[in-house]
Amino acid sequence: MRATVLITDGEQRAALAAVRALGRMGHRVLVASGRDRSLAGASRYAVADLRVPDPLAQPLDFVGALERIVQVRAIDVLVPLTDAALLAVLAERARFAPCRIPFPDLDRVRAVGNKADVLRAAQEVGIAIPAQRVVASPGELASVDLVGLAYPLVLKPARSVADLVNGGRQKLSVRHAANPDELRGRLDALPPSAYPLLLQQRIVGPGVGIFLLPWSNGLVATFAHRRIREKPPSGGVSVYRESIAADPKLVACSLALLRRFAWEGVAMVEFKLDATTGVPYLMEINGRFWGSLQLAIDAGVNFPGMLVSLALGEHPAPVTAYRIGVRSRWWLGDLDQLLAQLRHSSGELALPPGSRGRARALLDFLTLWRPGDRNEIFRWSDPMPAIRETVEWMQGR
Repeated sequence: MRATVLITDGEQRAALAAVRALGRMGHRVLVASGRDRSLAGASRYAVADLRVPDPLAQPLDFVGALERIVQVRAIDVLVPLTDAALLAVLAERARFAPCRIPFPDLDRVRAVGNKADVLRAAQEVGIAIPAQRVVASPGELASVDLVGLAYPLVLKPARSVADLVNGGRQKLSVRHAANPDELRGRLDALPPSAYPLLLQQRIVGPGVGIFLLPWSNGLVATFAHRRIREKPPSGGVSVYRESIAADPKLVACSLALLRRFAWEGVAMVEFKLDATTGVPYLMEINGRFWGSLQLAIDAGVNFPGMLVSLALGEHPAPVTAYRIGVRSRWWLGDLDQLLAQLRHSSGELALPPGSRGRARALLDFLTLWRPGDRNEIFRWSDPMPAIRETVEWMQGR
């Protein structure tokens, strides 16, 4: 069944991957974004590139604009791409009926987005988690022995997107601290919305993602990748990554964890493998499409296509086999992480001991191609997104 699909957050790379995947299937795909010209909207597979308010700063205006698009354009399926868009849409879900939104209800989305609750549930299903101290509010800091904590550690807000008193939302990020003085400085700079806050043991080792699509008590798709390089270099979004065989034990425990939250839809369960012991430690769950979505599609797992098919009441065949060793490189993101390493010291970047130095970082970047490599953004059959991204990068956007 061909459908008219609206993808939000067209400035995101995952939006571009979804637009291309759905467009190639014959769906009619529209893109909404906070920009006049978005990355995904530049694709030949996008039939419209529509500007809407920012879901972070203006969630109600964002929802109103989407509601009008859904009604006027007869949208069959609405797919929010970011946490902010997902929270805004699900809070007003009834306004979009009968348009399908293939995500669980708002309470479940909030639950899997709460890192403190997720890590607590992980222990109940036998998943290792980093040692941590949860600080519920700024007032609790007085009772925390900052000197007695094990360093280095990570300051991780329990939620990636926090609600503000003015009705807007704020995106929160992870910070690192190597010693008590650095921790005090980081804590002083945090807004009240960053709490509850996790003061967490830093796990040093490669990142592994387990990507699942559970639906109606079944598992429709499975995929896994390892991170090769990230932006920022200390840990963040992957800029170079490779498809790997999904560890059956990690898949089983990840699925058990998602079922604790009665989750139905796409999800990324992120782990760090301790470089010394090999133990996988849970980092978080992302209950939405992830930045490296294009890699899964290139490897043979079309998550956007399957999710839309499920939303339409179809029954796609489960996908558990895919190509191993496919690598996806986000070139401008990789260039950003290289420039960060060339311009800043390891201490300034909060890199763990044993991290590669500047010479190795440069050499790795200048290895321009390896068998299995794919350019995430540039495609000969659809070149305009890469051109738009490059122009905006050069303009400093």
